[in-house]
Amino acid sequence: MGKIELRIEIDADLLAEARAAGLSIVEITEAAVRAKLPAKTDEDKARRWAEDNAEAIKANRERIAEYGIFGEDLRSW
Repeated sequence: MGKIELRIEIDADLLAEARAAGLSIVEITEAAVRAKLPAKTDEDKARRWAEDNAEAIKANRERIAEYGIFGEDLRSW
């Protein structure tokens, strides 16, 4: 799917602050619009949730791979 150019107006100081923080206005705008659109099906909702949380899911999997599951050493079974 292609992209189109969109002209928006934003407070100049806010934009400068966002740029200084390394934020991508394009990514933030796209994510906000997607979040406001209704998901079409439960599968779409699940896919969108997984996409939105992919970074956290990856970090959690890496933590488990490195340290194991919390409380695993306390299990008696």
